[in-house]
Amino acid sequence: MFNLPNFLASLRILLAPLMFWVMLNPQIFTDNGYHITWSYYTAGLLFVLASVTDFFDGFIARQWDQMTMLGAILDPLADKMLTLAAFLGLMIEGSASAWAIYIIIVRELFITGVRTVAVSEGLSVKASWAGKVKTVAQMFAIGFLIMHWPYDDALLWFAVFLTLYSGAEYLWGFRKALLGEKK
Repeated sequence: MFNLPNFLASLRILLAPLMFWVMLNPQIFTDNGYHITWSYYTAGLLFVLASVTDFFDGFIARQWDQMTMLGAILDPLADKMLTLAAFLGLMIEGSASAWAIYIIIVRELFITGVRTVAVSEGLSVKASWAGKVKTVAQMFAIGFLIMHWPYDDALLWFAVFLTLYSGAEYLWGFRKALLGEKK
């Protein structure tokens, strides 16, 4: 039950609050004579490390046939914890639009609720290609925002668009599965 993919997802769960703490406490660097960019670098490094675990836990689980029920719960939980920690940290420090973050969080909570209903109905509505692209876009937007790189805001709004699109696609798939089940 506890294997390498689940360990990697658990590591992501631990890295998320650490990254959040670094983002909200840049004074740990500036009070010690370091430039504030060291806070960005550290938070960015923690985010990249956590994001890499997201790729590898799924890859290893599929390649080594180590998919477990625990992993099915831990992986999306770890993903949400990482992205929410990053987005909330960015919003609190004033680096990201509160409206963009609100839209993303509401969509994530809503789709999680729909997934819960799907499971309770015995339906399987898998993540779509758009959902995977949405995740990558969110990761890039977060990385650019943490580092304060050019086009960070444009990437965030592109991620919001993909987030809404993939959510609509997921709802459409759920609707089709629900109607197909009732026929």
